[in-house]
Amino acid sequence: MAAAAGGGGRVLPASPNWYSSRCSDASSDGRLFGFAARHRVCLLDVSGGGASAPTFYGELIGHTDRISGFAFCRCPGQSSLCASSSDDGSVKIWDAEALAPVAGYSLHQNAISALHWSPLVKDLIVSGDEKGIIVCYWHNRCDSQQFFPEPRTIFCLTCSPHQENLVAIGYKDGMVVIIDISRKREVLHRLRGHDDEIHCLAWCPVPGEERLPAWQDELQVPSEEGKVPNGELAQNTTTKKGFYLASGSKDQTIRIWSCTRGRSVITLKLPPTRRRGGAVDPAVKERIWLTLHWPSGRSTEIVSSSFGGELLLWDLTQSGRRRWTLLGSSEGQNHSRIVFNLSSVKCQDKELLFSISMDRDVKCWDLSTLECNWTMPSLGGFVYSLAFSPVDTGCLAIGVGDSMIRVWNTLSMNNAYDVKTFWQSIKSKVTALSWHPTKEGCLAFGTDDGKVGIFDTFSSNAKNKPPQISSTYHKKTVYTLVWGPPTPPLSFGGEGEQPSVTLYSCAGEGVVFQHNPWKLNGEANDINKVIQDTNSIKHKLPARTEISWKPDGKLLALGNEDGSIEVFQAPNLKLLCTIQQHHKLINAIRWHHEHGSQPELSYLIASGSINATIYVHNLKSIIESTSESPLTITEPFRTLAGHTAKITSLSWSPHHEGRLVSACYDGTAQVWDVMNEEPLCNYRGHQGRLLSVQWSPVDPDSVYTGADDFSVHKWHISKQEHTRPPQGKKSIELEKKRSMQPKVKPKKKKPVGKSPAKQELSDSMNGDDRVKELLLEENGVLDHERDKEAQEAELPDKVSMTVSKDTSSPAYDYSSFSLPKPFMSQKATLVKKDPPKEKPALDALQKKRKPRSILPFSTFMDHRSKDEMHQDCLRLATCLKTKDNNEDVSPDLNDRIHLGLFTDRASLHNMIDVEGKHHLENGHPELFQQLMLWKGDMKGVLQAAAERGELTDQLVAMSPMVGYQAWVWTVEAFAKQLCFQEQYVKAASHLLSIHKVYEAVELLKVNHFYREAIVIAKARLRPEDPILKDLYTSWAALLEKDGHYSMAAKCYLGASSPYDAVKVLAKKGDLTSLKIAAELALIAGEEELSATLSFRCAQDLLLSRNWVGAQEVLQQHKTLFGQRLVFCLNELLCKCLSERNPSDRRSPVPPCYHSWELNREASFFDMVIEVWQKVLGMDTTEQATFAQEQLRSIEHPPSTSNTHPKQVLFHISHDLTLAALSYQTTTWDEAVQSIVGAVTRSYDAGNFTLMQEICVIILPEGCDNLRHKLDSTNSQSMDACRSLEAFVAYGLLYDLWWNPPKDSAVLQKAGLDPVLCPGEETALEKSSISGHSFSEETLDQTAVEMGENVCNTTEVCSCETENDSRTSSVDLIDRQSKLNGCKVLLSEEIAALQNTQRDIAEVQQILADMIHQHQQQRNNLQKNTNGSTQESNLQQSSETESDKPCSDSNEMNCKDEVKEPITLPELTKQLLNAKQKLAEFPDNLKVFPFPSVLECCLVLLHIGSQCPPELHEQALDLLRKHGSADIYRKAGRRFLT
Repeated sequence: MAAAAGGGGRVLPASPNWYSSRCSDASSDGRLFGFAARHRVCLLDVSGGGASAPTFYGELIGHTDRISGFAFCRCPGQSSLCASSSDDGSVKIWDAEALAPVAGYSLHQNAISALHWSPLVKDLIVSGDEKGIIVCYWHNRCDSQQFFPEPRTIFCLTCSPHQENLVAIGYKDGMVVIIDISRKREVLHRLRGHDDEIHCLAWCPVPGEERLPAWQDELQVPSEEGKVPNGELAQNTTTKKGFYLASGSKDQTIRIWSCTRGRSVITLKLPPTRRRGGAVDPAVKERIWLTLHWPSGRSTEIVSSSFGGELLLWDLTQSGRRRWTLLGSSEGQNHSRIVFNLSSVKCQDKELLFSISMDRDVKCWDLSTLECNWTMPSLGGFVYSLAFSPVDTGCLAIGVGDSMIRVWNTLSMNNAYDVKTFWQSIKSKVTALSWHPTKEGCLAFGTDDGKVGIFDTFSSNAKNKPPQISSTYHKKTVYTLVWGPPTPPLSFGGEGEQPSVTLYSCAGEGVVFQHNPWKLNGEANDINKVIQDTNSIKHKLPARTEISWKPDGKLLALGNEDGSIEVFQAPNLKLLCTIQQHHKLINAIRWHHEHGSQPELSYLIASGSINATIYVHNLKSIIESTSESPLTITEPFRTLAGHTAKITSLSWSPHHEGRLVSACYDGTAQVWDVMNEEPLCNYRGHQGRLLSVQWSPVDPDSVYTGADDFSVHKWHISKQEHTRPPQGKKSIELEKKRSMQPKVKPKKKKPVGKSPAKQELSDSMNGDDRVKELLLEENGVLDHERDKEAQEAELPDKVSMTVSKDTSSPAYDYSSFSLPKPFMSQKATLVKKDPPKEKPALDALQKKRKPRSILPFSTFMDHRSKDEMHQDCLRLATCLKTKDNNEDVSPDLNDRIHLGLFTDRASLHNMIDVEGKHHLENGHPELFQQLMLWKGDMKGVLQAAAERGELTDQLVAMSPMVGYQAWVWTVEAFAKQLCFQEQYVKAASHLLSIHKVYEAVELLKVNHFYREAIVIAKARLRPEDPILKDLYTSWAALLEKDGHYSMAAKCYLGASSPYDAVKVLAKKGDLTSLKIAAELALIAGEEELSATLSFRCAQDLLLSRNWVGAQEVLQQHKTLFGQRLVFCLNELLCKCLSERNPSDRRSPVPPCYHSWELNREASFFDMVIEVWQKVLGMDTTEQATFAQEQLRSIEHPPSTSNTHPKQVLFHISHDLTLAALSYQTTTWDEAVQSIVGAVTRSYDAGNFTLMQEICVIILPEGCDNLRHKLDSTNSQSMDACRSLEAFVAYGLLYDLWWNPPKDSAVLQKAGLDPVLCPGEETALEKSSISGHSFSEETLDQTAVEMGENVCNTTEVCSCETENDSRTSSVDLIDRQSKLNGCKVLLSEEIAALQNTQRDIAEVQQILADMIHQHQQQRNNLQKNTNGSTQESNLQQSSETESDKPCSDSNEMNCKDEVKEPITLPELTKQLLNAKQKLAEFPDNLKVFPFPSVLECCLVLLHIGSQCPPELHEQALDLLRKHGSADIYRKAGRRFLT
């Protein structure tokens, strides 16, 4: 963990991690600035302040996963202590100066997303995780406490610099919470206002809230966060106690919160970004990170990040539109992409601000001048390639895995890190670089996705100029690029017609292309063609993995996958020699330079491979030899041994002779003295495997190396303590160090925004792309051409990781990633740390990669031991020899069936049969079928599959090759098979394919797939085909049964039966269905049906009191004209009733009346007729007669107490409409009969109040007027009139009784008589006498439903009578005359008639009871025989008793008294006598109903002294005569005794 590259060395470090609220911080003494880079913390020495560039101090190594938080301790004297949190679940505490861990803890169960070291408590570290849990840890006493203020994802947290117990927490959903950690679970404020992720929280460095006078105005205006709790806040408490808190959110606003008020006092909206290049990229606003820094000592200024990487300084004293200033005045000072963290340090008298950004730069700003002091570039991927320009001395090109090229001017005097970045048109990792030997700024590059291109890095606008791209792409990763002299066909042109040098590229597929730099869009040539032509080679050439031209351009060396190196002579590439030294894939070849004092050294060629040994060969003798045929070299000139892993890169020193530096996967670079085979110096500063190395062209003591730790180091040979590569124990330590690399769980794809750390992975090459890079190379998901063997490459513990390929950004494609010289380790077995749960991931990977072999037996036979294989070769040669002699070979192959692959057809058939049998035995019929298809025996396969029910789509598709009949037969068999599997639709489709339409339709119909069947039938059959109608009707019947009426109606319409459609629609019976059904019937011409449905619909509307809607429905039909009149009268009647008795209770459905103009002066009938004439257009007598006939033809059943009140009212309206029509045509006899019908109907329904009201509305003056108009000779009309008079008098009688006069003497006298409560008495009488029940409930319910207010009888009973307008003016004389008018009720003959009717009813009731009792006894008998208990009988009989409708208390008493049983003959006799008696009465008495005479007698007697004496006597007389029934005897006992 020592500092790397110390002593004058320079480092380009790994990029800071993205999407963390705090993963960088500066130490309080101003010496160190640290930032998290992947799973390590990189420390820069910034003690030079802003004046000089920082130096690399070292790295904190120990975490095994991405670091999400980093903070220094702020306590004086402990400024080198710092803490880091990681996705591995741990928090570690470090001593930064010593680069050593101090302590650590893992208290979180979830990924840690925020961390802060308390500025006031020296040992308190506060951390928060994705599930919302906060852990406070005091490391000096190893004590901890947990808080859980909100179950939300934490994005950031900050401890207060003023009060040690306050912590502000920002959440993913925009909530900000302030908690007090000294009180258990104490949330002080929940600050709501932001509606997206909180990226940063910053406390105002100055305590108190009074320093911002400009804000006070704003506080007066209640903002959306809520009003000031108690109106005016005492100014002193606010100013002394308060702290301001700033928050930055993804919603593009900064809010300043007041802690005393607990709400936002100011909101700053980010200004729109003004990016260089004009138009705003639509993605820019989406990709925003709003971080903040509140400079120390300044309460009125705040620094924030913005959209495109700009930093803004806000002046909070400015009111209105807030003023902001851009940091960095000159072009290129600002970051080019979003900024994640800001941290500051006091340096002498000024404050410096450090920023880290997505553009991978670390910048230092001077807050006093707002200028950028220095920029430190960093790298976001493996460093694959390093190249020094031969023309522009000291210019180092770096190829990086973050899809960018860096060009570092290492000799820049004023800026140690003068780096330009090139990224245009690069969509993948940059794996190879090469400078043009003579043209300045011409840099060739190759990428992981096989692209080759050339950048111009020199011209002034180079940064914006895209590269030229070769139109010839490699299929795999580009490994090496070199410039060299042209070879055919490019060398054929004359002088000046062709370039002096061309570009050669070698890639993972083993091909070397020659590109013409003048015509990159032309076709590149594969140099293998030239090699084959020149050297007349017929065999396949090896795959090329490395290419190197001798600096003088005369010789070309090609390294191959098999470990051989071939040397060719330019320009025709004649093969001079082959070096057979390495036996593994060649990674690096380098020729010695030519400018030394010993020219023979220029013939040295050094090479490194996957083997750890470097060989140097001297080709001087070979080149000078005159041999025509190529030579083979098997002995090296020098051997450099010591590395323990594969060699990735080599570089000769330009300053020495025979001095070489090598880069290796063992994590070190080694300098060698080649001539003495001696190791001189070993550099171990990297924390990963080395991938590239270059000797400095200007400093003999400096070397540059690049590694997979995302960094480039410049180090000095003279300052290294080690001389040779690590061996034994050292090597083990390195292995251990590497095993600390991120242990990444098999990735589950997390949704973007799961935690601040894991958003937009597509952008992040650090943090998460290192996973892809490491994994892709370590999983062996690489180009295997260069990976044949690599025992020396040690694997970290990540063999079995699956790779989640993030495709959300087009910029990075990892699918074909591989290292410049990839490796594939056979030593994976050494690693035994894999947890078992990761194995399935590996299995899945293998399964995906390896489909089941179709010839497993032969394949297995071809993978046996070497001896067996040798025997196979001999046997095969013998067989083929006998075959040449025209002998049958198959007997020779009995035990070696697999050799049939290489002999004749009969043997092959034999082999196929064995393989097929093998598949069937192992349950893979599909593979057997495939083999039979190859063999050409399809018919047998089809029959066998059909018999076993194993036909597949594939087999059916192949069946036509056997013939038409076979195809039809196969399809039919498959359809049957599908039916067994209940795949009816698929079966029908297959039947259609052989034109069996009727069968397909029938199949679908039988299985209730009607919709599909209809589609097929309609598409394929004639429109008149009867099967269509049958389908529709069958489906409709099914739908109707399931209650899908609308769908059924559509089917009937489809089947051309609109009548059925109407009937089924009306079935549901709700309003809308009826309405639609009626309209449908009208369209279909079913007038009568439509009228019936319209009338039903109107009646439903009437129930919901919607007369307007009802009239609309009715007016469509002429035949319903009469009903329109009824509905019109009904509306007016209801209106009158509700006006007469306004209800207190609000109706749930308000009535919908017409707005007709009514003549209130006229009588009710006149008013109705006027509306009929004006609105409904009933002008002529013919119309009236027509309507009368229509209505007379309708007979409504008599009403009972169970009839719905609205129904009763409608039937009454029907009667009254007939009366009004008779009134209009002056047929009075009919009119009076209709009015009696209406009154009687209300009486029969037991609605006494309604009866009274109708009498008053229709006959306000009584019946005298009507009687005069009648024909006195017509006895029927006179009887009707008498009945009507009686009911009018009956209503009046009760009215007089219930409303006694105000006179006190009268009242006293009345008070002597106990008043009969109608709720008791009249209900009793009604139920026993007429079978009607006038209970209060009935009256009340009726009144409520009608919207009328009923006279409350119980109040009347207790004599608390209200002052009624009708009775107040009535004096006693008026009452007397009215009572005299009631004389009509006391009819002797009718009393006798009613008495007889009562007798008949009584006998009938007794008979009914006897029958009921008899049935019950029989049922009980059956139950007892069935073994049920006696108890249930008792229970049931008691229930039935209590349930009897007549089980009134009075009647029970009767039964108690009359105990003697009565026989059936006696009863029959009684009934006959009574009926004879009834027959003797004249018929005209029986036609029209009459109120109960005895009831009226009782009422008159109850009225007492007010009743005229003669009436009193008459009533007593009738009661004595006809009141023989028990009920009347009891009721009249007090008057008769």
